[in-house]
Amino acid sequence: MLALLPMYFMLVNAFKTKQEYVGNRLGPPHHPVLTSVSDAMAGGDLYVWLLNSFLVTVTSVGLSTAFAALAAYPLSLMRWRVGPFIYALLIALLVVPPIVLVVPLFELVVDLRQLNTLHTVIVIYTGIMLPFSTFLLASFFATISRPLLEAARIDGAGSWRAFWEIVLPLSGPALMTVVIVQSLWVWNEVLIAVIFLQDQSLRTLMVGLTLFNSRYRHDVPIVMAGMLIAAVPMVVLYLAGQRFFIRGLTAGGVKG
Repeated sequence: MLALLPMYFMLVNAFKTKQEYVGNRLGPPHHPVLTSVSDAMAGGDLYVWLLNSFLVTVTSVGLSTAFAALAAYPLSLMRWRVGPFIYALLIALLVVPPIVLVVPLFELVVDLRQLNTLHTVIVIYTGIMLPFSTFLLASFFATISRPLLEAARIDGAGSWRAFWEIVLPLSGPALMTVVIVQSLWVWNEVLIAVIFLQDQSLRTLMVGLTLFNSRYRHDVPIVMAGMLIAAVPMVVLYLAGQRFFIRGLTAGGVKG
């Protein structure tokens, strides 16, 4: 319940005027207005930051999920000699905090002259998310009935066809879980975006909101409106996929 208090504070104050906020900080607005929302969107910066965040999130999550599914399939369902070693390496990579990679990545990006490009951040996010996504999908794929796959092979289905027509359709909850978890992380990530996207026009939404907060620190309703706009896409994504989310997190924990 306490976790909902920040969301409540943001929601009720985004539709107040500055004058009403001063006298009524915690209660719902007496006369809801869209002035703060329109002021937050004025100038166009928020539109640019939203577009950048959508582009980075959709592309990096899509690439990471696709690569993870392709890697998890042979790791969990095919006899591959190096599979156990790679699987152990993935588990080891899960404990490496992304912050320790920032300095070497920054030096590499500067040497390649790729600083201040969205595709650089997309590649970094994809690489950072790949171990977790592969581990989760491999755990889920391992629960898929092997007799079902064997029957498909007897009917003439190759590895690719079995992956595309059997494994993926049965893995909806796991795939949705990966998409939701990755999207939440990329959408809210700040450190990498601050370091590698220093151009004002390339900033992502969360980085832009730090500047937004400084610009309107004396007008809290506008700040709350900006944060509400930033929160809506992820709330919609979670609500759309929540029925798959818990199933995807727990399905890989039981072999059956």
